[in-house]
Amino acid sequence: MDRTQIDSKLKEVIEEVMPEIENIDFSASITQEYGVNSVSLIRLILAVESKFDVSFNDYELALSSYDTFGDLAATVAEKLA
Repeated sequence: MDRTQIDSKLKEVIEEVMPEIENIDFSASITQEYGVNSVSLIRLILAVESKFDVSFNDYELALSSYDTFGDLAATVAEKLA
């Protein structure tokens, strides 16, 4: 799966888990632009694990690990490589 496909699939997951987020920008700050907090990030990561069939380690669940949705997509890409 290439990065474009990952981004597209991740966007779908974000829309499912966080329907209040509109106009998803993969380079915007997830905390400042979208108000994502640690609980909503964990909900998103759980959905990502299911949708992409990947697993995140405990240390990868920290909000500080992801400034943008692009950072999350990059982590997914590494796990799928």
